Amino acid sequence: MTIWKNTAAMLAIVAAPVFLSGCVVAVGNETAPTASSNPQAAGVNAPEERLPTDVRRATIIVRDLDKSLMLYRDVIGLEVNYDTTVTTSGVALPAGEPGATARLVLLNSNDPWVGWIGLMEWVEPAIPAEDYPKRMGPGDVVIVLNTDDVEGRCEAAKSVPGVTFTAEARLQTYPGRDGGPDIRVMGCNFFDPDGILIELNQILN
Repeated sequence: MTIWKNTAAMLAIVAAPVFLSGCVVAVGNETAPTASSNPQAAGVNAPEERLPTDVRRATIIVRDLDKSLMLYRDVIGLEVNYDTTVTTSGVALPAGEPGATARLVLLNSNDPWVGWIGLMEWVEPAIPAEDYPKRMGPGDVVIVLNTDDVEGRCEAAKSVPGVTFTAEARLQTYPGRDGGPDIRVMGCNFFDPDGILIELNQILN
């Protein structure tokens, strides 16, 4: 069994929205309101007709899959729906040696089709990796995840080996769309164990 037959959408980008990740407005020490039980992007409606493409998944090549699961499954709360070992070609996904063995794990959030994270570790032979850079530039990615109890989950993420925080949980306010009310978000930022920047946030009422 080869990975290309099993995961045709291997390199799809995650559907979790990258929500204004570059815009930060400090808001003193204001107390955060209650989180919405049904978070959504204010002012954004579903298309009248279905669009041709779904943004299904981002798959991250990782150093240590078990450490990554400590973050994405145990702290963030995603659910594993697939866990297998595959043989890779090294061509379509240009990583590792041809014929190498890799472990692939897929995790979903609240949707059974979109918004997934994939984790993939080359195990035989492994892919050598140095420490990840702590600054970002063109081509780098920010994955934005909306959660409950963001302050508790941000605190728990600190215990995962390899996680590096860039910003503690804090309240941020963004201008509303089309003159609408301000968008209020509580969130933290950190690099995951492989250097992917995560914005873990909670959209507030």
